[in-house]
Order: sequence, then C-alpha cells, then structure tokens
Amino acid sequence: MSIWWSFHLRRDAASVPLARRLLLGAMETAGVDPDVSYELSVALTEACANAVEHGGRPLDGGVGGAGGGVDPARGAEQYRVTAYLDGETCRIEVADSGPGFPGFPGRAGQARERLPAPSAPDPDAESGRGLRLIEELADHVHFGRTGRGGALVSFDKIIKWRTDAPLVLA
Repeated sequence: MSIWWSFHLRRDAASVPLARRLLLGAMETAGVDPDVSYELSVALTEACANAVEHGGRPLDGGVGGAGGGVDPARGAEQYRVTAYLDGETCRIEVADSGPGFPGFPGRAGQARERLPAPSAPDPDAESGRGLRLIEELADHVHFGRTGRGGALVSFDKIIKWRTDAPLVLA
C-alpha cells in the first residue's frame, strides 16, 4: 500500500514543529516503527528550518512570518512539504521559493543528485549542521532546485513497520 500527503506552510518558525507533529502523527497512525519515525522527523525539522530561514526573498530583511514583508506573488511566504509512504520506503521533500543552494550550478528546474558535502561548521557555531544531519539520518538525500528556482531537499529512508501496523496488514 502507498499513501502520500502534501501541505503548504508559512515561512514562520511556528510551522516547523507543526510539520514535525503532522509527520509523527501520520507515521504512528500508519504503523511505522517509532525509531524510524523519530529519525525522519528530525531530518524534516532541519529541512523545514532551512526553508523558513532561507526559503524566500524578504523585502525588509526579515525571514517571513507575520508582517514578514515578502512578496506573496512569488510564493516566498510559504514552503511545501510532501511525504510518500510506499512499501518499504518513505520519501520526504521540502521545497521553497528561495535562492536555492549557494554555488548550485545550472538553471532553474535542472536537478543534481547531490551537492558537495556541506563543510563542517565551527565547533562553537550555533547553526550550519542541518544538511549534514539530514544526510546522517536518511538513506538517500538529494539537493536540487524546484521548477521555480527554489531549493528542494528530498530524502528517503527504508521503513521498519511495527508488528501491528495497519497499513502492512491491509
């Protein structure tokens, strides 16, 4: 059996825990092993946090949110999360309409499987570990661009099911 769901969220810090809770609830209901669900939720949290921080073109120097000053015609006030459960695999995609990844070659719509590994942040840095964490938690990670030129983070993980999983039994 396969299922998928997709939602658009405002580029606001409050959307990150909401996305995480929605994923965890869906995974628990489907019967995914809690350890796998947790790892996917941490990776999703990092991808969403990047979309909130970097995923648009603020006009006032802010990062979106209430009164964020972002041009809504460009879709920069929101980002999209899509998740697929298909057999033994879960794929999660987070797409925004920001500038994409620094140094990403090519034009909008042209994808590349993997950017060079992010450099290690300074040990005292308070940020800069998100993409590396996603790579550690997922089985396959793809960094690319959306058709509109924004960033796309896609990651897959092999699913373990609980013995009483309703989707496996169906």
